[in-house]
Amino acid sequence: MEGLEQWKDQLEQLKSQLEPWKNQLEKCLHEAIEYLNQIPPVQLYAAIAVLLISTLLLLSIRLFKRAKSNTIILTGLSGSGKTVLFYQLRDGSVHQGTITSMEPNESTIVLNSDSNKRKSKPVHIVDIPGHSRLRPKLDEFLPRAAGIVFVVDSLEFLPNCRLASEYLYDILTKASVVKKKIPVLICCNKNDKVTAHTKEFIRKQMEKEIDKLRASRSAISAADISNDFTLGVPEEPFTFSQCRNKVTVAESSGLTGEVGQVEQFIWECVKP
Repeated sequence: MEGLEQWKDQLEQLKSQLEPWKNQLEKCLHEAIEYLNQIPPVQLYAAIAVLLISTLLLLSIRLFKRAKSNTIILTGLSGSGKTVLFYQLRDGSVHQGTITSMEPNESTIVLNSDSNKRKSKPVHIVDIPGHSRLRPKLDEFLPRAAGIVFVVDSLEFLPNCRLASEYLYDILTKASVVKKKIPVLICCNKNDKVTAHTKEFIRKQMEKEIDKLRASRSAISAADISNDFTLGVPEEPFTFSQCRNKVTVAESSGLTGEVGQVEQFIWECVKP
């Protein structure tokens, strides 16, 4: 019984201690109600609407960030080694010879190399056929692309330099690429061969070709109707550094598995 009485005394003491806080809370609540009653209904409704819109906007931004794309596109001329590179990235398998694709190859993978113990994230790789009649399929995937790997045959580069540069020019001037500032990697493939051209040589030659293309297409049409955006700075020689999106150059060999620079580019594109 004594313990029960002690509990009752302690509860009474606690109640008396909380009483001032209760009175203060009731006072604040009363003042808040009076203040709200003084606000015209139109202003009150407007404030509530602003609060709701701001909340929805913040939620939308957070959802957009969470929904960051993880799609990487492999493209380039036929015979450049895109599909061999695709299989190498997918499972490290080696496919000898030339593999010609007539339909896009797709696979969701986890990057093989993880030397830095980076947090792995599934990547959706899409290999777009290089034939000119099949290139329109590229437009189906560009809206959700996080990065583009443009594969160049560094062994047979010179005979295909103009065609490759024209294709890359078309990609770099697409609205979906420019507006989203989709990163582009020029992947100089087959660098395991002794006679392969270096990435510095390929970069410079493609810059020269794109500079010529820019001048010739602008001469045909001042509006450059066939492309959404123009490249470079007027009256200056073209360089990839002038592009609105980041364009880098790397070397690889799909046959020997030297794809570390490509995997690094992909990771930078899709990392959280």
